[in-house]
Amino acid sequence: MVPASREGADYREPPAGDDEDAGAAGAFDGPFETRSGRIGSAQHGERLDKVLVALAPEFSRSHLQHLLEQGHVQLDGCTADTASRRVRGGQWLQLELVPTDESRAFRPQAMPLSILFEDDHLLVLDKPAGLVVHPAPGHWSGTLLNGLLAHHGAAATLPRAGIVHRLDKDTSGVMMVGKSLPAVTALVRDIAARDVHRRYLALVEGRLAERQFTVEAPIGRDPASRIRMAVVAGGRPARTDVQALAEHEGISAVSCTLHTGRTHQIRVHLASRGHPLVADALYGGKPALGLSRQALHATELRLAHPLGRQPLAFDCPPPDDFAQAWRQVSGR
Repeated sequence: MVPASREGADYREPPAGDDEDAGAAGAFDGPFETRSGRIGSAQHGERLDKVLVALAPEFSRSHLQHLLEQGHVQLDGCTADTASRRVRGGQWLQLELVPTDESRAFRPQAMPLSILFEDDHLLVLDKPAGLVVHPAPGHWSGTLLNGLLAHHGAAATLPRAGIVHRLDKDTSGVMMVGKSLPAVTALVRDIAARDVHRRYLALVEGRLAERQFTVEAPIGRDPASRIRMAVVAGGRPARTDVQALAEHEGISAVSCTLHTGRTHQIRVHLASRGHPLVADALYGGKPALGLSRQALHATELRLAHPLGRQPLAFDCPPPDDFAQAWRQVSGR
């Protein structure tokens, strides 16, 4: 097949402007490059998706099949949306090369940010529950990274827009972001050296046997589920200090201090001791106290300013849903 035309914008570059639902099916905002050509006799009888791979070999077969499903392929002027369809020699094939969701993820999207501190090098903010920090499958838009790219121009020049640590989507609370490369480098160094103090509040199932204890257990991918983490022998070292603050009707209010920052660390460590977080369905926690999201809030952050090195301290009160649930257990 000889391509007859390449029209429209460069498909390798994300389009300008904001799109509140860029990751949703069909939510494309062209124009994009269009590639077309006549089906040759040697391709007669082949599957349509195989012919598309020959027409646009720089795209994965799965992405081309996605474009098929979304109506971006035409045969003889009619939309073709079945990957297994057999083509005929002489048919005119046209493909609109919409970029992958992932390639379109890293672009500015203005959003309100609850800023606790900001200067030229450091941003500290209160992340609401429900906000994804970094683009990932299923969440290619509307993330904190998108908001940071809109908030200040230098974010586009930084690794992950300056994000040096993350909170899970449904975890609320204080987190820090670097705004310059020297700041990002210093923050990463301080986290690795365990010079950043982070404390969380959590509501967990059951009465804790000890008022204070430490969970020091390696965390890695759960061999039984790719979306879960677990305490595993070959995992990365992880340590969490836990302090019980109150208990009421089988639910405990606890304070957790991180010494490491592994994925889902508090959730995994407490679940491994038989105390999953309230409403943390992934690790066995049941909804309670009016909470339908995991009962975890990042409440305290202590660090040295990445450039000036002066000590900084931030205390972030929980949002209403968590605060109301907390009061039911602690009485305050």
